[in-house]
Amino acid sequence: MNTALKRDLGVTGIVFMVIAAAAPITVVAANFPIILMESGSVGAPLLILAATVILLLFSAGYTWMTPHVPDAGAFYSYVDRGLGRRAGRGTAAIALMSYVLLTVSMTCYLGVQAGNLLELVTGVQLPWWLVSGIMLLIVGLLGCRRIDLSAKVLGIILVLEVVAVVAIDVGVLLSGRELTAAPFNPAEALSGAPGLGLLFAFLGFFGFEATAVFRNEARDPERTVPRATYIAVTSVGVLYILSSWLVIAGIGEDQAVAAAGENPDSIVIALAGSVVAPIFADVVQVLVVTSMFACMLSFHNIVTRYLFTLGQRGVLPAGLAEVHPEHLAPSRASLWTSAVTTGVVVVSALAQLDPVTQIYTWYSGAGAVGVILMMALTSVAVLVYGSDRRSRGVRVMDAWSAAEARVASPHAVPLSAGVRWATILGAAGLSVVLAISLWNFPLMVGGMTAAVVCGAVLVCVFVLGVLAPDRAAQRGPELAAAGVERDA
Repeated sequence: MNTALKRDLGVTGIVFMVIAAAAPITVVAANFPIILMESGSVGAPLLILAATVILLLFSAGYTWMTPHVPDAGAFYSYVDRGLGRRAGRGTAAIALMSYVLLTVSMTCYLGVQAGNLLELVTGVQLPWWLVSGIMLLIVGLLGCRRIDLSAKVLGIILVLEVVAVVAIDVGVLLSGRELTAAPFNPAEALSGAPGLGLLFAFLGFFGFEATAVFRNEARDPERTVPRATYIAVTSVGVLYILSSWLVIAGIGEDQAVAAAGENPDSIVIALAGSVVAPIFADVVQVLVVTSMFACMLSFHNIVTRYLFTLGQRGVLPAGLAEVHPEHLAPSRASLWTSAVTTGVVVVSALAQLDPVTQIYTWYSGAGAVGVILMMALTSVAVLVYGSDRRSRGVRVMDAWSAAEARVASPHAVPLSAGVRWATILGAAGLSVVLAISLWNFPLMVGGMTAAVVCGAVLVCVFVLGVLAPDRAAQRGPELAAAGVERDA
């Protein structure tokens, strides 16, 4: 059975993959109004700045761990290495659920936006679920092909997105709108419901952590993954901070929150038409659709790589780790991802949930909480692993971990004081964000009952992962050693 993926991705390719998952034009056109609406203030730039700082602190430990983890399991592998196999399996379960929910949320929102665009252009009106089904088919076909094809598609879309966002920013600057420092006032950012605003600010970055998921397809993962991670977080953070400030100025600081609440889907598109050119509103609407497609494809690829790695590691059936002989891609894992995503979309449609106010809001919120939880766990795992390097050979709880410890990268640098403190601060920040998000979660999902159900599902999924049969132990320590040797 072939389980070797083709290593085609450099720093640029991975950056395109992960920033495309962040979907810049979608964040500006769709997520910024939600941040304003949910937070109830114009403090979005400061909330995004806070998210950027926390994620950069988190990235210090995340990228330090890269040479110590020989596979592409990202959160799962890092927690597994630092906190043990049971915690790792629980994290893997949370990862799969969270990214599937994020994929579904974007798929359903895309069905609405693409359907609206199709009706605008052709006059043909299709139900959102049919459009979403067509998009699932296209993404499934791309997911079964080599990753460099997805990278090229996402790269073209990403360049167009960034150009459009910059055009809106420049248009606001040249329009003579008044620019003030009020959006950067801490009192403004902390007014209203800052927890929900911060949660959706984090949602605009999601996908950057997937740099490690593409490790098996990177040319030089120990260099490529850290560089791509820092480039992704920094570039996305700077773009969002400046753009949110200028969008607020363009709409009008005094009326931005109210306008976002009244027309969250169209307020930024209308702004683009007024500050650039009327035709540009249509251009942005098209790019929002392609951006959502890019985001959906990126999340699909992330879930696929998790399934592939879990198959390699013996946590899930080994068939998921098979590589297509012609396309050199994890095609079987991609097919399973398509099947699961389609199933959730079908169930949601049959339940007659609204694709935007319920599916997108609820599923993306639950997925965001799951990703933030995994980041916090990963930070703890990095600290535990980095503080106990010398005794790991004695401390490991099973033969498989011992085998991994013996073949772990010997040239990786020890955890320095700077990285340790950055990781501690990042973990503290993520814990605060998680606590605030959970406290405000009922406001987002429409009530305490829905919030409790979402929280219970997250807990149950983690527990099921922890209690799942240890297939890897049954396959023996040779599996881990072989997996590291393949990656070396």
